[in-house]
Amino acid sequence: MQKKKGSLLSFRPDIKVVDATIRDGGLVNNFHFTEDFIKDLYAANVAAGVDYMEFGYKASKDIFDETEFGPWKFCEEEDIRHIVGDNDTDLKIAVMADVGRCNYKRDIIPRSESVIDLVRVATYINTIPAALEMVEHSKQLGYEATINIMAISNAKESEIEEALDLIGKSDVDGIYIVDSYGALYMEQIEELAIKYLAMTEANNKYVGIHAHNNQQLAFANTIAALTCGVSYLDATVNGMGRGAGNCATEQLLGFLKNPKYDMIPILKFLEKHMTPLKESGVVWGYNIPYLLTGQMNRHPRSAIAATNEGRTDFLNFYLELGDKD
Repeated sequence: MQKKKGSLLSFRPDIKVVDATIRDGGLVNNFHFTEDFIKDLYAANVAAGVDYMEFGYKASKDIFDETEFGPWKFCEEEDIRHIVGDNDTDLKIAVMADVGRCNYKRDIIPRSESVIDLVRVATYINTIPAALEMVEHSKQLGYEATINIMAISNAKESEIEEALDLIGKSDVDGIYIVDSYGALYMEQIEELAIKYLAMTEANNKYVGIHAHNNQQLAFANTIAALTCGVSYLDATVNGMGRGAGNCATEQLLGFLKNPKYDMIPILKFLEKHMTPLKESGVVWGYNIPYLLTGQMNRHPRSAIAATNEGRTDFLNFYLELGDKD
């Protein structure tokens, strides 16, 4: 039986909280955040003791029309510096680069010229070789790097084992368990965590967790991973993220026992920005269509469409999901 790491009354110094509000939350509103929102979130994360703040994607403007998105789809250096200056704080800056959706050789500049600390490479299980090339490039430029294997609930065990073997031989700093569909349960998260940790402990790397809340398990799954030894924990303020959203920052900080973390700045930010954002019509969070796609291990795109259409014919939606088998 896997020995739990730490207890409810202890804190682990290896734990790092990663704020993904802009990046994952930006998928809800095409990254159209106000400048005050971004500046106040940065200040709140610094005050709350959050370890990393992910500003968004390094997406290619050759692929995505920049007129359709806010600046955090692309995370230009000058845009980040406009918010953080030289970032003379303990908070580290992260961005995400999607395999096949970025021009990383052009758009990721040397670390010595950038305020960014961490490049998180998002990949599916079948594009691991391309992800490893991106990691190698980022590491050569001086960055920290992770590989975030998306939709891991759809991957075969043999594929996961092969991927872990390849990643273990690479220069990557960490690997993420990503429950993109919100389909996994605590026991499955623990099994994956044990498998990932066995590789990382042998290769001096760390494991992170990025959970989605389709079955209202994002927080529970994050804690399940943590107790196994996973150390990098993704969260978003008020759970803001694509579809059902993510593990809520305020919930996670309220749980963690490290006195460096303080959820009061997050609560102040939530009150000032997140409530008005929802009142303006921006929609995210648990609902029945997201529950059903989570239970059936499906991409949430159909649930997003159903939510946008205001559908309440949940039985029909459930039957439609079944017809796709």
